[in-house]
Amino acid sequence: MDPDPRMNTLKTSATLGCLLALGLIAGGWLLGTEIKAIRLSDRYVSVKGLVERNVKSDLAIWSLNYKETGDDLTQVYGKTEADKKTILDFLQQQGIQPAEIEVGVIRVVDKQANEYGNAERGARFIVEQPVTVRTARIDQVADAAQKSISLLQKGIVLSSERGQALIYKFNGLNAIKPDMISEATRNARAAAERFASDSGSKVGGIRSASQGVFSILAANQGSAGGGEEAYGNNADTSLMKTVRVVTSVEYYLEK
Repeated sequence: MDPDPRMNTLKTSATLGCLLALGLIAGGWLLGTEIKAIRLSDRYVSVKGLVERNVKSDLAIWSLNYKETGDDLTQVYGKTEADKKTILDFLQQQGIQPAEIEVGVIRVVDKQANEYGNAERGARFIVEQPVTVRTARIDQVADAAQKSISLLQKGIVLSSERGQALIYKFNGLNAIKPDMISEATRNARAAAERFASDSGSKVGGIRSASQGVFSILAANQGSAGGGEEAYGNNADTSLMKTVRVVTSVEYYLEK
């Protein structure tokens, strides 16, 4: 006897209904999971980790630029040579080594040769020459600079345009970078954990991170100065410096 067509139709409809229900359940579960993931991705905190270290400069660059003027070029040049000898003798007395001294190219200006100048004002010739000291013996150069008044007492005129400039550099940044970055990251996470604790959450993984710029500033001008430039305005004249880095990190927050 042939099956009842109505029974076959009922069985087919029931099967389709079950499949549709299962599909709706699975779809709802996937949608809920997706919505939850989206909500979790919106829950994050942005924090900064600051680290500062006081360091001592490891390179001194001392520029002594002197000049002589007059109307007789031979005499002016002779005075310049005498000035150079006096300066080199002074540096030797201060313990500066010959390998640490660089004598620059001599420069001669003839004011009468300048068609836009006024040949009647002042001496005709200006002869100047730079002497530069580069050394890692920072304290010795700093002490010598304090005694350089003796050059003026011997009649040596330092150029008013350049004068004598003593600047200090710190070249050991690469050696301390890794530790400072690690410490800044730890400080950033500690700040995130304090925020999460106050909000009833806990810190998850890193959403994004930025190392930031290393700044070399004059000593004690780090947090107080608030500078973000790579080098502070007074950093070159400061024997002691502050190295500063700020790391910016975004952490996911979890319930």
